[in-house]
Amino acid sequence: MSQEVENIQPSYPLFRNDEYKESLANKREAYEERHPQEKIDEVFQWTTTKEYQEVNFNREALTVNPAKACQPLGAVLCALGFEKTMPYVHGSQGCVAYFRTYFNRHFKEPVACVSDSMTEDAAVFGGQKNMMAGLENAKALYKPDIIAVSTTCMAEVIGDDLNAFINNAKKAGHVEQDFPTPYAHTPSFVGSHTTGWDNMFEGMLRYFTLNHMDDKKVGSNGKINLVPGFETYLGNFRVMHRMMKEMGVDYTLMSDPSEVLDTPADGTFRMYAGGTTQAEVKDSPNAIDTLLLQPWQLEKTKKFVQNIWHQPATAINIPMGLEWTDEFLMKISELTGKPIPASLELERGRLVDMMTDSHTWMHGKKFSLYGDADFVMGMTKFLLEMGAEPADVLCNHANKRWAKAMDKMLKDSPYGQKTVVHTGKDLWHFRSLVFTNKPDFMIGNSYGKFIQRDTFYKGEEFEVPLIRIGFPIFDRHHLHRMTTLGYEGAIYMLTTLVNAVLEQLDKETKGMGTTDYNYDLIR
Repeated sequence: MSQEVENIQPSYPLFRNDEYKESLANKREAYEERHPQEKIDEVFQWTTTKEYQEVNFNREALTVNPAKACQPLGAVLCALGFEKTMPYVHGSQGCVAYFRTYFNRHFKEPVACVSDSMTEDAAVFGGQKNMMAGLENAKALYKPDIIAVSTTCMAEVIGDDLNAFINNAKKAGHVEQDFPTPYAHTPSFVGSHTTGWDNMFEGMLRYFTLNHMDDKKVGSNGKINLVPGFETYLGNFRVMHRMMKEMGVDYTLMSDPSEVLDTPADGTFRMYAGGTTQAEVKDSPNAIDTLLLQPWQLEKTKKFVQNIWHQPATAINIPMGLEWTDEFLMKISELTGKPIPASLELERGRLVDMMTDSHTWMHGKKFSLYGDADFVMGMTKFLLEMGAEPADVLCNHANKRWAKAMDKMLKDSPYGQKTVVHTGKDLWHFRSLVFTNKPDFMIGNSYGKFIQRDTFYKGEEFEVPLIRIGFPIFDRHHLHRMTTLGYEGAIYMLTTLVNAVLEQLDKETKGMGTTDYNYDLIR
């Protein structure tokens, strides 16, 4: 089964060659103890029914693809957004390998992150020795200016105390007393990747500002702090920079990994690139206000800003779509006294023009979607603005207050009257919903492709196409550079959504002489 030098093939179509098909068939016959295909098809058909959905929604002891990741993954992303910061995970090496490969596959970039490699002995006796050696080695080998420490399940289950371990490592001389080592406890068995981002960010603020508030005064530096939250569209960082600069606003974008996760191929390796500086973090309590761009995932940060910095952390919605971008820019203008420039008004006008052009194709289309709380809320809001009809909206790790806010937003729109919001549910629940309440399209991350394939397996007329917007996107390239925030983000989302509608229309009307009669070139 060797490859031919003149005809090297990837796994597809290589595995469709006769010798591979024969080998796989033999393996199935000899080792898999597989049920007959008729039984598999029978069970499959049952899992697409309303009867099965009721059974599915009543399960309690099993989660199938939860549509979320774990806390330390979010903590790593947060740490990457600060200048010359090395994310350090107190736990097993395998966990860090998972975090790095997860981000590698999404960003198509190398991701720096270290572990102190806890193993069985550390699980019994604690990981302090690992911490001491790990901090010393990480600083010596990678020469960061900050080491940001988070934890995995192993360290949390045995109760390792990061504050004590880090202080003991410093007292023993493994790193200098004044070397910056912010930390956060991020147990994987509670919360999600967004919780971990929030915990790590609050840990950064606590380390650099909590004991240095005596000379701080709200508004004295004339800046606005913008906190992105767990954000994986690099264009969203860039659009924030652009809009603030066009408005002439002095600002700090706090945790900005857009450079280190998008370095050029010019022959120079950059372990560190860009990011929020220590000086900016230390100065941030002097800002006019701190705006949380994804407020539903930043509860701990909000409390810190309000209680320690004494800033209002003025409530805003995620600036997605038309209305919420308007509200965001008007709030910036109100806080800073800076007018919204003509350039952004022109950009808004172009978005409105696009919405006018496309609304006839979007109107009445049904979309089911899943993802993180703020993203899902912002996307739902934009669908309503376009006259589309959200069918089922799922966020595994959202709370009851979020669900209540979603229900209110939906009931206030004529297009949201039939929408059902689901919290605490996973993608296997979502699969049932796609079969029993068939939408025209799904919106979500790459994992939805398997639901699309299941709908197609039932029959072409049951297929529900997936529109890939969210995190992670593993099976498409360069979408992580796109934008979902601001008018620019709405333009990208609208372009993606309406062209998916038109592509599906082409697919349904490509029969020569049978369905290709509806002015195919005039859309």
